[in-house]
Amino acid sequence: MSKTDLSRYDNSWFNTGGGFIKRTAWFVINVLFFINPINPISSIKVMLLRLFGAQIGKGVVIKPGVNIKYPWKLSIGDYSWIGEKVWIDNLDQVTIGRHCCLSQEAMLLIGNHNYKLPTFDLMVAPITLEDGVWIGARSIVTGGVTCQSHSVLAINSVASLNLHQNGIYRGNPAEKVKERLIAAD
Repeated sequence: MSKTDLSRYDNSWFNTGGGFIKRTAWFVINVLFFINPINPISSIKVMLLRLFGAQIGKGVVIKPGVNIKYPWKLSIGDYSWIGEKVWIDNLDQVTIGRHCCLSQEAMLLIGNHNYKLPTFDLMVAPITLEDGVWIGARSIVTGGVTCQSHSVLAINSVASLNLHQNGIYRGNPAEKVKERLIAAD
């Protein structure tokens, strides 16, 4: 029976997309202005994300305590909200559409490890949240998942497979429980 051998772990193929200086500068900015809960000013955070290469639409709200791994691998559409203590662990591209809501302590987790290999190889895949998606508090979306337009992931749920348009999903693993109906104006 084979055993895990982390001494053979090698992710040298992985490219963060930013050099040492850029990653170090972002680490400091992330700690001071994003993770730090005493900075409530969303417009400063939006400006800093754009400065580091993120594509950020108009009217985006970013609450205190947010942790973002690599802003140059992040796109957020118009009028989306990123709630308190959201963690965007974007080792690959994260695309958040327009009018999306990521509630408190939600996590977008791109990276994982291949537990079937003794070398525990890193695996990454992008996440896409299409327009109108709502990720509930303390919910997790894993790499390779697309949450289609106006889908909902309920509180404390885990999406490891795609969520279909207008579907409401709950549980771990998340399963569709009903359709989302949005009232007309």
